[in-house]
Amino acid sequence: MNITFIGGGNMACALIGGLLQQDYSPAQIRVVEISAETREKIKQDFRIEAVADLGQGVANTDVIVLAVKPQQLAIVARELAPLLRNHLVISIAAGICAKDISRWLAGYTRVVRAMPNTPALIRAAVTGLYAMAGVSKEEKQNAEAILGAVGTVLWVESEELLDAVTAISGSGPAYVFYFIEAMQKAGHELGLHTAQARQLSIETFLGAARLASQSDEDAAVLRARVTSPGGTTERAIHSLENEGVRNAIERAIRLSHQRSRELGDEFGKT
Repeated sequence: MNITFIGGGNMACALIGGLLQQDYSPAQIRVVEISAETREKIKQDFRIEAVADLGQGVANTDVIVLAVKPQQLAIVARELAPLLRNHLVISIAAGICAKDISRWLAGYTRVVRAMPNTPALIRAAVTGLYAMAGVSKEEKQNAEAILGAVGTVLWVESEELLDAVTAISGSGPAYVFYFIEAMQKAGHELGLHTAQARQLSIETFLGAARLASQSDEDAAVLRARVTSPGGTTERAIHSLENEGVRNAIERAIRLSHQRSRELGDEFGKT
């Protein structure tokens, strides 16, 4: 399976690195990138071919990964349309609906839309995937293998659910970082050194997340098990509940979901 990435940004480089670690040959991967500086860096970092010309980039390839900024996707897709033969097209551009990508590709329907998140940079992503009707079972497996090179994947049956994926996992790392920020600040104010507060906050998140992932029990059960009656954790949880933190998180995710839908509509008008 030969793969061409159109765009050589951070997410594309994360995927390339993951694929190379999974025994893909550098000869199987190519990048189309307009920036000469970025092309040279990609060549040096990965020892793969990086070109400026779109036609040269997609020649003799099987899968095309659209990894450009959302604002650039309509232009790139229209240039790509006459070059398509039997390619699988995967878009990792945030917010752009598959039906709009298909329209810009002159009705091409072998399109998979992917919503990875930034932990892809350390190969710890979770990616939501949606396939248009023109995508075969084998092509879905190929898309899963490519995005799976940087973490885990899950398929959704309707594209609308990718807005929920965006609100939960796409934006989710920022929620976690926000909470870590608050824990670090509180720890520092309580007398810990900055490095100590950082270590305690981050390692607590890592350990709790690992415990949740390895347990069959619901997060609510795990939380209750830590919350002894009359203890320190109970007082902290009561404070969070009284301050409406749970409702604020749920409201924030709903607003993220709403904005994802709005962006899809806005970009689709291009």
